[in-house]
Amino acid sequence: MARGFESKDVEYQQAERERLRNTQQTPAPEGTAESRRQTLRLSLARLRGEREAARAAAHRTMLDEAIATIEAELASLT
Repeated sequence: MARGFESKDVEYQQAERERLRNTQQTPAPEGTAESRRQTLRLSLARLRGEREAARAAAHRTMLDEAIATIEAELASLT
């Protein structure tokens, strides 16, 4: 009996995934760039917070490099 419920659940998940795929719209090109900028800003804020909390010099160095890379990418988008 449990197998029947599992197969129904899988069937539901597949139908739900297909429904979502059909209803989602592709973002406009300008929306994509803005969403990328927002993602980079959030990543930058997270990395800066991690940088402040980092204790090991190697970890801080790695975070500094990641921050520099994201800042450069963000500058190229604006």
